[in-house]
Amino acid sequence: MNKIPLTIKGLSYSERQTGAYALILAEENGARKLPIVIGGFEAQAIAIALEKMVSPPRPLTHDLFKDFANIFDIKLEEIIIYKIKDGVFYANLLCKKDGKDEVIDARPSDAVALAIRFECPIYTTEEVLQSAGLILQEEGEEKPTSTPTPSVKASKKEDSPSAKKGENPLKTASMKKLNALLEKAVKDEDYELAARIRDEIDRRES
Repeated sequence: MNKIPLTIKGLSYSERQTGAYALILAEENGARKLPIVIGGFEAQAIAIALEKMVSPPRPLTHDLFKDFANIFDIKLEEIIIYKIKDGVFYANLLCKKDGKDEVIDARPSDAVALAIRFECPIYTTEEVLQSAGLILQEEGEEKPTSTPTPSVKASKKEDSPSAKKGENPLKTASMKKLNALLEKAVKDEDYELAARIRDEIDRRES
């Protein structure tokens, strides 16, 4: 398996889906980004771990997992987001205990929350990036020299597709319109919307 290292770019709040966030993972040596829509509690667990100055008075679930693992000498070696199917991402925890490797199934949001706490690498595969990755820079564009600070920010609303309650405008949009919306969402760094458009395009092409 060809593993591609990822870094955490940040969390983007969804103004269209109550309580949802987009976790943005960036290809370490490339321009592709991998947005994964997660829930509010999962986003909070990741944000607290990123903001190392924040220390909850009692251990949260992922902190308890880490304490448990440390006491019983279980080491989290790495996590890998290895598959996407029907818009759902799948991840594994690669652990080591007494010299023996163990693989544990996990949601990507939990896996990332643990990876931050254990300070272990995050990987994905070329297949996942080809299927769900977004390229944010055109060829020939100069890459930014500064590394973006992970943060929780509101998604932009300008020119986003709107609909009445219960309607999904993406389902009725043409492929040409979807590709135009995807390009604009990427430029606006509205990753949650980009992920939804990408899923709709993938659904039609499958």
